[in-house]
Amino acid sequence: MKNYKEILKDISTLIFDVDGVLTDGSVFIHPNGEKIRTLNSRDGYALQLAIKKGMNICIITGGNSIPVKEALKTLGITDIYLSSSYKPDVLKDYLFERSIKPDHCLYMGDDIPDYHTMQMVALPVCPNDAAQEIKDISLYISPLNGGKGCVRDVIEQVLKSQNKWMDSESFKW
Repeated sequence: MKNYKEILKDISTLIFDVDGVLTDGSVFIHPNGEKIRTLNSRDGYALQLAIKKGMNICIITGGNSIPVKEALKTLGITDIYLSSSYKPDVLKDYLFERSIKPDHCLYMGDDIPDYHTMQMVALPVCPNDAAQEIKDISLYISPLNGGKGCVRDVIEQVLKSQNKWMDSESFKW
């Protein structure tokens, strides 16, 4: 089996869960009933840079937060799938529609709903605080927790492996 660093250079598509990956999994309930999540700005920087570098970015989440979707769209992400009750089906359709091979995909998940989807890609990865079952199938475990820069960590590694990090485009937001 390949080491995860050997796979990084072949990655063209980055797929992320939201709760527990792009967020720390906390959901604050506003008195009016609105659910509030926080996103990490360093993750946001890395996501928009990856898009500029030609990476496909896909978000697959069981959640249905329109504010999160709108925040991700401002980064340039267009492939955002909310209310995904069975993520493998969503991923299968996404890959088919765009003619993307699973061998070129990284998926970052943190909990049981991500388990089967992570097994469909070349590089399953997770945050440090992921469920043990997810850690067991991950080829890389970020030292950072969900919502605390783990997305930036994996994107940076992919871009560095492809010599796309710290060039003139990296300094523009």
